[in-house]
Amino acid sequence: MGYAAIAAGHVAVITGGASGIGLAAALHVAGLGLRVVIADLGADRLETARGRIAAAGAADVWAVELDVADAAGFATLEAEVTRRWGGADVVMLNAGIGPASDITGPADVWHRILDVNLWGVINGAQAFLPGMLERGREGLIICTGSKQGITTPPGNPAYNVSKAGVKVFTEALEHDLRSREGARISAHLLIPGFVFTGLTVGVAEKPAAAWTAEQTVDFMMASLERGDFYILCPDNDVPRALDEKRILWAAGDIVENRPPLSRWHKDHAEAFKAHLKG
Repeated sequence: MGYAAIAAGHVAVITGGASGIGLAAALHVAGLGLRVVIADLGADRLETARGRIAAAGAADVWAVELDVADAAGFATLEAEVTRRWGGADVVMLNAGIGPASDITGPADVWHRILDVNLWGVINGAQAFLPGMLERGREGLIICTGSKQGITTPPGNPAYNVSKAGVKVFTEALEHDLRSREGARISAHLLIPGFVFTGLTVGVAEKPAAAWTAEQTVDFMMASLERGDFYILCPDNDVPRALDEKRILWAAGDIVENRPPLSRWHKDHAEAFKAHLKG
């Protein structure tokens, strides 16, 4: 349910739409004849993206500056989309940032990551969902998570916490939608692999292991057509089978009463290697 929302003349709203996966998604649906709204920061970036999306065949394009941490800004955006085009059919809550963090801070980095990555998703869903339900049409809400929100590797705990929150929120959202009588909207969790985007810090050229944003969106579209909730993307280095084993091991830390993040614990290194081989 919901895939029929991706149709010519319908409306797609995409946050983080001026670059990366968001821009690739906007270009893809533009080519299908949708009206496209991209919300992001940076007027110049937005205008460049708007021109590309228009050239890709969008029925109409609107580029708007929005800080996704601002719930009032989201409410204003939803009201304007409804005024212009009757409402949204597809909402992709994709905006994200990934500055470095550690357990002790910096506090402002923690707050900003959670405000953008997690509250940006919650704010967007809460702004657009009531109108989508009221219209009664098929619709999609796609939230961009991360494998780092599932296996939570060491290195950037604020980012991991934000993406773990996106996973939990999107699962709750889908449960809520499928439990509503007459609701024709479905939620989906996009879980990218290694993707070469603006978040690929310190890398000038696409690594061989990485997918492009366009490959990720192609995979997402095929998954949506199948009705998948968990859109678990591979890349050129990690196939799905390896992702599955890593995810199962992470869950096994609880079931087997291992130390947290035991995949990176010296006392469990050999057991993890054996798990991968098995």
